[in-house]
Amino acid sequence: MKNKISRRNFIKRSTLATIPLTLGSFPLLASTKFNSNSLSEENDKILVLVQLQGGNDGLATIFHDDQYDNLRAVRDNIIVPQNSIINFKDKYGFHPSMKAVKEELWDNEMLNIIQNVGYPNQNRSHFRSTDIWNSGSSAEDFVSTGWIGRFYDLNFSDYPNGYPNEENPHPFALTMGKIISETCQGTNYNYSLSLLDPFNPGTTLASEGAEYINNCYGDTLSFVNETVKQTNAFASVIKEATEKGNNISEKWESLETELAEKLRYVARLISGGLQTKIYIVQLGGFDTHDNQVVDGETTTGKHAELLNELSCAITAFQDDLNQMNLNSRVVGMTYSEFGRRIRSNGALGTDHGTAAPMFLFGSCIDGKILGDHPEIDNQVGVDEGVPMTYDFRDIYGTILHQWLGLSEDQVKNVLSYQNYSNLPLFKPGCAVVENSPDEIIPSLKDVILYPNPAEGDIVKLIIPDFQANETLLIRIFDLKGGLLKTFNKNLTSDMLEVDIDISDLASGAYFVNIIMSNQRKTKKLIRL
Repeated sequence: MKNKISRRNFIKRSTLATIPLTLGSFPLLASTKFNSNSLSEENDKILVLVQLQGGNDGLATIFHDDQYDNLRAVRDNIIVPQNSIINFKDKYGFHPSMKAVKEELWDNEMLNIIQNVGYPNQNRSHFRSTDIWNSGSSAEDFVSTGWIGRFYDLNFSDYPNGYPNEENPHPFALTMGKIISETCQGTNYNYSLSLLDPFNPGTTLASEGAEYINNCYGDTLSFVNETVKQTNAFASVIKEATEKGNNISEKWESLETELAEKLRYVARLISGGLQTKIYIVQLGGFDTHDNQVVDGETTTGKHAELLNELSCAITAFQDDLNQMNLNSRVVGMTYSEFGRRIRSNGALGTDHGTAAPMFLFGSCIDGKILGDHPEIDNQVGVDEGVPMTYDFRDIYGTILHQWLGLSEDQVKNVLSYQNYSNLPLFKPGCAVVENSPDEIIPSLKDVILYPNPAEGDIVKLIIPDFQANETLLIRIFDLKGGLLKTFNKNLTSDMLEVDIDISDLASGAYFVNIIMSNQRKTKKLIRL
């Protein structure tokens, strides 16, 4: 029998990791098509994904004065001094390495911070959690397509056969670097091309004009050549856009980091007229189990260097777009596979945790903080992570709907997430689809769990501010992010409180996540 090697395994084993993978996956979505994804007068919006590889420590990125003392009690060996934190709103502050983000993005209302983003049943493996974030799936589903790939499958499921063509002469997505992003993996092919040097985007074929040996090596060589031909087919438009494009921000001049170079190329390609809708850049090194800080100089170290690289690169990128009048077309979004645990370890580092903040940036982003800062208990256990408030698929869904133009039904199909709801992420008049007024509802910030600690089997959720006929989704998690209970409660005009049955929960600590339309709240509950 002919010995075949899977394309995915080949990618992982070979040094030629710049080529797209083809995997079996989710069936094609049966859905009404939306307007063409190529840039057009109807939708010329562009999304830039910034992947922070390794699991960013959100508790060392954003601080809150009310939680600082308790955080210091469980992170005394790594916490930065309170007087070094850069205040940016009320009691909120950035790590001192994020001065550029504060002054250039936050102060100019071009940054949105979404607190405590994760997913139910958080997986703390780098590989599995990255798969979940890239696929846009639940922790229980093993999906080999990416959320951007399924977005493109709605219109272009025959890709790459016949592409580029007259209607679609430009790449659908570009990953700046050696390895393409699995966010763009479609049912048949990956819609992203990897790009190291946009001035020289073509690649020489591994073998030209030769017959392939009838074994796994021949199959692999054939696959490599076909993939390279696909990349080369788009090379001319990439090179043309690079030569036409420009970078005019002076902020680039002092930056020599890898992330800055990638984003500088993205800005140049956009300014040169490349009709690519999705760009992915990656910044590694966030797996800070040890030496996250320098002993005795906690404002310095690995994490400080990474935050400075991120901060300076995205602010230079945004400044470039602003000066070239391209800013209304582009938004950026950071994501990481998980946050870090609340308690530091003995190696001046932090271990794999659960939820973490996400940043969205751009002139169309509604500059605000969504969600509360995590409440820190100075008695937290070694394994405890930051509880989830927002499901990352709500952020993905809002971008797919309001920025990329899918209908809400299409979003639910692409993400296989029926609880999706829009979040207020964009300034009025900026998005392709606007938030309607009835999507903005009273805040959940004043809800109370009572009694807490609880001795009995019933806890009351007291809701001082709500609208009648709203539905509450209530979920109870353990301290590692495991989902234990889910139930819905319908609110009527005479209700001020909701009973929550905890009779099946053992003594211990839990997190109660409350969702009402686009509002989220997470409260810690102690069962005695």
